[in-house]
This record gives sequence, C-alpha cells and structure tokens, in this order.
Amino acid sequence: MSIIICPGINEPDLTENFVSGCLGLVCDRPQQNAANILIVPSQGFLSLSALHSWQFLRDRLGNQIKSPVIFISFSAGVVGAIGAAYLWQLIGGCVKAFIAIDGWGVPLAGNFPIHRLSHDYFTHWSSCLLGSGQNNFYAEPAVDHLSMWRSPQTVKGWWVDSSIEYFPPKGHLTAAEFLHMLIERYEVK
Repeated sequence: MSIIICPGINEPDLTENFVSGCLGLVCDRPQQNAANILIVPSQGFLSLSALHSWQFLRDRLGNQIKSPVIFISFSAGVVGAIGAAYLWQLIGGCVKAFIAIDGWGVPLAGNFPIHRLSHDYFTHWSSCLLGSGQNNFYAEPAVDHLSMWRSPQTVKGWWVDSSIEYFPPKGHLTAAEFLHMLIERYEVK
C-alpha cells in the first residue's frame, strides 16, 4: 500500500514535520507492513493541479495500479488531490481512502471513503456541508491552520461521526492518533 501526501502551498519543512512527526510510526513498522510514502512535489500553485498530482502517481506507481493508495492532503493540496484520486480510479487504480486536512471550501465526493480533519469546529461543520465521510476530526481547542500540518501529534480534538445529525463526539484524541487509526483501518481491509 502507498500513502500519497499532497501538501498545500506551504514551506517544505512543514511537510517534512508532518511525515516525520505523524507518519514516522507507519514507516518504522516491520518491512511486510511498511507503507510506501510518496510526497507529491508542490512548488507554488502546483498543489492545485489534479493533473500534476496524477502524473506524479503514474510515474511512481504506473506498474502498480492495482496496489491500494490512501491520499492525505492538506489545505490547497486537497483541490489537486481529489482530482488526482478520481483520475487514478479512472485508469483502474484502487483508492482505499481520501483524507482532507483543512480542505475548507473544497467539495468532496467519491466512491471511496472520505475523511476530514479541521483546525476548529466551524471549519469542520461548514466543510462537512460540502461532503465528508462518516468519521472526521476537529481540533478542540481550536488551533491555527498550519498546526494541523506542522504538528498533528500535538493537536487535540474530537473524533466525530458525521452520519449522525448533530455530530456528537465519539472520542477525544490527537489528530495524529486519528490518522493512525484511519491508516490501520484501511490497511486491514
């Protein structure tokens, strides 16, 4: 399985912090369970381009189209990532899940599981109106936008089930713990 990281328009060191601080445990597992983590290069506005992200995937995984992928995208990168996920499926690829971190204002729909992580309750609530999956996360107390990418292991909040009308909390945990839970869930399916 591959985890496809689609950064936003942010400094590369924030993405490095995200991968080492949040996904380090996914990479450090025994080799048979280790995930292949691929970071889509995003200089400037390339993070908005579905074609750019899809071409990167095709170049890296072209001979492994049936191998499952999980997209993890941040901010403006959510725009390019959701389009790339659709394109990947169109050529026969397997999208196990799509995770949008602070993709406020980006409509999300697909025939694959979708999850949103938001830096505050308002962003969570208003983003879910544009599509979300059943299990999502929002920071409580609220944090600044970049904290979700820079250090999700320090962002505490609520895991919520958006299929229930008024979003009652399911559990209090960190954003990194929520992401690990999702990754483990889709690895065993």
